[in-house]
Amino acid sequence: MERLIVDTTVLVAAERAGSGLADAIGDADDVAIAAVTAAELLVGVELADGRRRNRRAAFVEAVLAEIPVEPYDVETAHAHAGLLAHTRRSGRVRGAHDLLIAATAIATRRAVVTDDAAGFDGLPGLELRSGG
Repeated sequence: MERLIVDTTVLVAAERAGSGLADAIGDADDVAIAAVTAAELLVGVELADGRRRNRRAAFVEAVLAEIPVEPYDVETAHAHAGLLAHTRRSGRVRGAHDLLIAATAIATRRAVVTDDAAGFDGLPGLELRSGG
């Protein structure tokens, strides 16, 4: 069993494909999402038009009901500070949300499952898994 943080890209791909959660996550793993991922998913609901909004809202509510959300706490803040310092020293810009997801994964000793490895590649202390 692996401890995993599922990145937003994996969940969005599952929602768009209409495949549901079972195809996005395995039963044998300990899966969670970062608090910022919950926010990204909820923004997607807020921005959806009327036709897609209900379907997207149902998907997001299922995600939030079934997958635990890891909070941004002091341990995550320490990991986040280390990642921010690393990216500034290296000069390689990263997405703010990607760094929050990575920090949550590091603080909770989980690997990130993503369809966007470039956003996370080379971050110290982070394990990656492909979502696709």
